[in-house]
Amino acid sequence: MTTANQAFRQAANSPAGKHAAEAAKEARESITSAAHSMKSKGEDVAESLGETVTDYASDAARKASDLASDVSRRASKQYGRARDAAAEAYDEMHDRAVDNPHITLGLAVAFGFLLGAVLVGRR
Repeated sequence: MTTANQAFRQAANSPAGKHAAEAAKEARESITSAAHSMKSKGEDVAESLGETVTDYASDAARKASDLASDVSRRASKQYGRARDAAAEAYDEMHDRAVDNPHITLGLAVAFGFLLGAVLVGRR
């Protein structure tokens, strides 16, 4: 009577067993090759995706820089206009004060009394 272990050995050493072992070895090699191929393709896709993300980030940074430059230029122009307008207003008020000193003195006295009344009224 043959035991299970002996039957297994006989089956493994038979031509069909050897053929099955060879087929298993080929299947393992094929799966390993496919896995390496998929890994390589995955790395290629990851590299391509990384380049695409880098391109988008670079483009976004360039656009942000352009926008910041444009805003800075516009703000500088507006600051210059406001500074010029303030200088003109000061010059005009100074000229009027010099041309009409009695009106300037009267306005200063009236403003002083008004400010004094407001401050005394708070006590």
